[in-house]
Amino acid sequence: MTATPDGIRVEIYDQEYRMRGDLDAEYIEQLAKLVDGKMRTIAARTQTVDSLRVAVLAALNIADEYQQLKAKCEAVTKEADERVDECARRLDQILNLRA
Repeated sequence: MTATPDGIRVEIYDQEYRMRGDLDAEYIEQLAKLVDGKMRTIAARTQTVDSLRVAVLAALNIADEYQQLKAKCEAVTKEADERVDECARRLDQILNLRA
């Protein structure tokens, strides 16, 4: 990664990209390393040299990981909401008994 007046320069799968935006430079570098690593892993596994195909497969892999994490997060949130509701019901019962 190199910070320049034109943005941040990163390398992904032997290609250089200039990134602009409000994101922290170190964070952008982490994202670039993640994508580069996924692409290299997929290229080694599939033994393909077509960078577009590798990029699409890497994107699908990352999208799958994202969806799995999103589903887990939603399940944890739902469970937490249910527990909060149950605690609120019990608290209401206790308060009603003392009134």
